[in-house]
Amino acid sequence: MENLDVQNHLVKSLEEIRELVGSPHEAVVKKSIAMIDEQAKSYIEKSSMMFVASSNERGQCDVSPRGDAPGFVYVANAKQLVIPDRPGNKRVDTLSNILNNPHVGLLFIIPGMEEVLRVNGRAVVIKEHPVLENLKFKDKAPALGIVVDVEECFIHCPRALKHSGIWEHDSWLPKDRRPSSMDIFHAHLKINGYDVK
Repeated sequence: MENLDVQNHLVKSLEEIRELVGSPHEAVVKKSIAMIDEQAKSYIEKSSMMFVASSNERGQCDVSPRGDAPGFVYVANAKQLVIPDRPGNKRVDTLSNILNNPHVGLLFIIPGMEEVLRVNGRAVVIKEHPVLENLKFKDKAPALGIVVDVEECFIHCPRALKHSGIWEHDSWLPKDRRPSSMDIFHAHLKINGYDVK
């Protein structure tokens, strides 16, 4: 399969984008705040799903899903959040990225709600800090946590989730038509020469 030839179709300036898209309404610009206010805190405390976007020192990006009981992300104060690092597959993509590039983007979701909360900031990885006691799961505090210093926070319009119909059960594919995660996993191992037995 050949790569797309896009060289004669590249957008090379923000001015070109603005010509096609237009400018945002003043309210859309001013909805962004540099803190976690009570409204944002309430949203985060009800969220059971979030995504962490990070990138390494070369700018290679990664987005990692994180989910737990509502309120699993701890709002330490108006400027800081703490995300528990629960045991997983041990790839530590997000953690290793943060060590090299502290900039992260967070996307919080409340099931059934079409508006999402976006938070951007700078992160560090911590261990053995008393704040981790606030993030216990089955009476066990995580070994590691991610502290995010909040630089930007805003509510995002419902268009994407509304158009996707993500919360509408009738729009979901039947189980027998959904992709098999195990088939994908094994196919990717095979591409990389790993023998699945």
